[in-house]
Amino acid sequence: MELKPALNGAVTLLALTTLATPVAAQELDSSAAAGAEVFYSSDSDDTEIVRAAIDLDISNRGEDRRYGIRVEKAWYDPSATGTRERERVFLRAADISGDWNWSALVGTDGDTIIGSASVHDNSPWRKEAFVERDIVATPRGLDEGIYSTFAGAALDIPADDSNVFTVLGGVQEFTGDNVRLHARANFVHVVDEQLGLSAQLRTRYFHSSDPNEFDYYSPRYYVQALPVIQMRRFVERWELVGVVGVGAQRDATSDWKRSDFLNLRVRSPKNDENWQLHADLTYTNQPGDSAISGSDYSYFQTRFGLMRRF
Repeated sequence: MELKPALNGAVTLLALTTLATPVAAQELDSSAAAGAEVFYSSDSDDTEIVRAAIDLDISNRGEDRRYGIRVEKAWYDPSATGTRERERVFLRAADISGDWNWSALVGTDGDTIIGSASVHDNSPWRKEAFVERDIVATPRGLDEGIYSTFAGAALDIPADDSNVFTVLGGVQEFTGDNVRLHARANFVHVVDEQLGLSAQLRTRYFHSSDPNEFDYYSPRYYVQALPVIQMRRFVERWELVGVVGVGAQRDATSDWKRSDFLNLRVRSPKNDENWQLHADLTYTNQPGDSAISGSDYSYFQTRFGLMRRF
């Protein structure tokens, strides 16, 4: 597969992270860990995806400092056209270097490099850079090897203690000729800090250079405005998050219509010495890359993970 020049550096970063991870792991003196994660999604295009993964960390000092591998089996049934199976293997790593946190999940599905990598600081003006690469889970995407590489950066702009703006820009390139430019802007207002309650406005826009090139959802442009209410609480150190939003969306071939979003998350105490659990559930009617059509689209996913340190 030929990659366009704009994201060659991003894919190279994924490859270099893969090579560097085992060396860094040798420098750590910490506990090993083992875990498993199951992912399931379905949508209104009759696409179902199941991924089951086993994680083995040779060094684990918490979520922010760990080194290991992930072995994953994936089952794709795009648009009810029959199940395609794939085996995926990743090196996974996370660590802290000065004021910066970085993480990576980088590997292969046997055909090409896939995974993700990100780095961010922890200042009030939080800065983040990221790259993600994976297969497009449509019939043609899976049968013909159509991949997407998305690289970008984000910046938090605090107005005061209760109000923060976030801006993001990114470039997404697909196998073929399509290049997609992304722009996002969010506003977060803390309604009640003790309750963990915030009101948000999330907006996004993208523009495709070669719309409808293959069979994934790719209009000339897409725009969304989504007011959101979020509550994030800690109960006996367990993190509970609920997010609900109702807004509007449109693309180049449709008028404005309703946009819905729901996300529920739970996580056991961070960096607990023994067991750690996380689970989440998401519903949205925003079409993603694996959608066939944006008309009356809906998507559901859930994820459950469990890890044990030794």
